[in-house]
Amino acid sequence: MMKLEDFKAARKVLDGVLHPTNLIYSPTFSKKSGNNVYLKPENMQVTGAYKIRGAYYKCSTLTEEEKSHGLITASAGNHAQGVAYAAAASGISATIVMPTTTPLVKVNNTKEYGAEVILHGETFDDAAELAAKLSEERALTYVHPFNDLTVATGQGTIAYEIFQDLPDVDVILVPIGGGGLCAGVSTLAKLLNPSVKVIGVEPTGAACMKASVEAGRVVSLASVETIADGVAVKTPGDKVLPYIQENVDDIVTIDDSELLDAFLDMMEKHKMVVENAGLLTIAALGHLQERDKNVVSVLSGGNMDVITLSSLVQHGLINRGRIFTFAVQLPDRPGELLRVAELLARMNGNVIKLDHNQFVNINRQSGVELRVTLEAFGHRHKAEIMAALAEAGYSAVEVLPSHLYD
Repeated sequence: MMKLEDFKAARKVLDGVLHPTNLIYSPTFSKKSGNNVYLKPENMQVTGAYKIRGAYYKCSTLTEEEKSHGLITASAGNHAQGVAYAAAASGISATIVMPTTTPLVKVNNTKEYGAEVILHGETFDDAAELAAKLSEERALTYVHPFNDLTVATGQGTIAYEIFQDLPDVDVILVPIGGGGLCAGVSTLAKLLNPSVKVIGVEPTGAACMKASVEAGRVVSLASVETIADGVAVKTPGDKVLPYIQENVDDIVTIDDSELLDAFLDMMEKHKMVVENAGLLTIAALGHLQERDKNVVSVLSGGNMDVITLSSLVQHGLINRGRIFTFAVQLPDRPGELLRVAELLARMNGNVIKLDHNQFVNINRQSGVELRVTLEAFGHRHKAEIMAALAEAGYSAVEVLPSHLYD
């Protein structure tokens, strides 16, 4: 069982190891949600995620024999870095099996901490299957990323820090992948204050814990589909499920499109990079029924490669109507391009990219295609621009932007 004395022991072990991640009050999210919202920025933690807590504490509890065999684990990235860091600090060799879809930054960081990395499978579950097999074949000590109560106890130390910074916290939002973080945080939170409300948050395309809680047993999903790679888990932990059932008041699910908005808000308002799994609790703020409560959103990590980051920026802006592309056929005669440009200028549309293609038609008298990518103020402004084009006699159609940064 996860007991209060275990959490105390974990806090003592982690003292001096962790970076301080004090709560940050968010005026933006407070106004949007009608609550007093505070962020727990574990994206600023050692290795860029909360996972160092469980991994380091787990290593401290291993016997000398277990350490001598070396460690192995499976991870979508953050647990991998936590185990690699903790193993190196303890003088233990580590082997990490990661899905082939893992962002490059997580793979490279894990290697830099000194671990051997094996890329296998498309999901965490694929990687976990190989890791379990190698554990037996090579007699390696397996450190499970979430289905381990010692690891979950380490993760749960986050709750100590939340209560230290905000003793009268009412609601804690926690991301769920396999369930270790949420089990640890919710258990300690209820031990410290049984009246605090803990809400788990999963992506709609990987809601294995919600399905398991509703079924009253561990449920495995046939597949997972989410941009939140850090929580793309098919099967939650059977050891942590009872703690979720007992201590988590509700589980909400979030569509990927909501993460795009959360990402832009976090970048523009707080100047922080938070990976999609960590943004689940930000998106969940819009689903809360509570008002005027002290709410803490746990931002679980910030390990995001620049390619994913740039893609999220582009898609997020498209999602909000702040970038859009239209195509229109123009007569092939001098002055037509200038006429469109003057219209866009009057409408305050900022041109990002323009493509004037004379070769779209065999008969040039039939017209040339003009494609323009614009920056707008939002969906209403976009609609006004499209209406102005129509009023000027242009049959413009919106198309998906492509290669904005070419």
